[in-house]
Amino acid sequence: MALIAQGLRRRAAATIASRLTLEKVCRTFGNVTALQDIDLNADPGEIVSLLGHSGCGKSTLLRVAAGVDAPTSGRVLLDDIEVASGAVFVPPEKRSVGLMFQDYALFPHLTAAKNVMFGLTALDRQERRKEALAALSRVGLAHLGDAYPHEMSGGEQQRVALARAIVPRPGIILMDEPFSGLDSRLRDSVRADTLSVLRETGATAVIVTHDPEEAMRVSDRIMLMRRGRIVQQGSAADLYDQPANLFVARYFSHLNELSGTIRSGRAVTTIGDFGAPGYGEGEAVTVAIRPQGIRLKSTESAQKGTPGRIVSRHFLGEIDLFDVAVNGGDTYLLARSRGEEGMVPGADVEVSFEARDVLVFPRAEDRQH
Repeated sequence: MALIAQGLRRRAAATIASRLTLEKVCRTFGNVTALQDIDLNADPGEIVSLLGHSGCGKSTLLRVAAGVDAPTSGRVLLDDIEVASGAVFVPPEKRSVGLMFQDYALFPHLTAAKNVMFGLTALDRQERRKEALAALSRVGLAHLGDAYPHEMSGGEQQRVALARAIVPRPGIILMDEPFSGLDSRLRDSVRADTLSVLRETGATAVIVTHDPEEAMRVSDRIMLMRRGRIVQQGSAADLYDQPANLFVARYFSHLNELSGTIRSGRAVTTIGDFGAPGYGEGEAVTVAIRPQGIRLKSTESAQKGTPGRIVSRHFLGEIDLFDVAVNGGDTYLLARSRGEEGMVPGADVEVSFEARDVLVFPRAEDRQH
């Protein structure tokens, strides 16, 4: 159940957001380069997602930002003050940074309140408990102050970890895959509540995730990483609508990929030709078509498109998933569409395409990505 619906959560206390800057940060482990020339700037109050496959360097980047790890070269700055470089290293406890790890890292022998109290060493015990209970109230868990981690659900443990991260009122909160251990239904609820708390505190937040939908839902800005580098950054709309390369496009959607050749400003493929401005005559390209951009109509429809035949249809509730053979050949397209009555395997259809869901990339990128 969402915390807001429970009516138990107090508003989170505001904090003074900090600016996080990384300049040309590299991190190597022996002969392995985990981070290469990373430039990152998270503005005060901004929520930034570090997105990428496992092993791309996003968690290492978070550890360097937190001060848990030191950069091999480059600089880390908080509010334009250098906290890590070849000459300076400020430990994490002196950076006003809240940390939240994938496994929540709760002490099993401490109650929820005592787990939250752990980072408040500057206060006396009575004040520490008061602040801890207030933080638990902000995440809807005032009634579980005396419960131990093993007595709580995964979602409740996640909220305790969040309370512990926000209770010192840090200027920056760093979160490493904070929702990955939750089932899908609970994850949506807890993620929404966490986002509300982050917005209320106003703290700058950097969230590591491998889930593109999650990054799109929670972030002001996404930084997509690959092999220790930032491939593209921008808003969710920027990365989805204007992917810098085929790797970015593939990350945000399944793609139907076709070989094409540029003829008179259009990419000519076995299923038709598509607009491709900016490419040279005769250039080899890859045409990538998102399944949700494919429209299917019965042959009785007045609208005419590319001839196709349905090979299979799978009902997914709100949408249907189709395999469609196009132009009588062996090229199958995957389409996500609301199927009309009579669209069964073997039925003939007319296939058309939404322009925004057709992307064209140099063929050389196909070999690189």
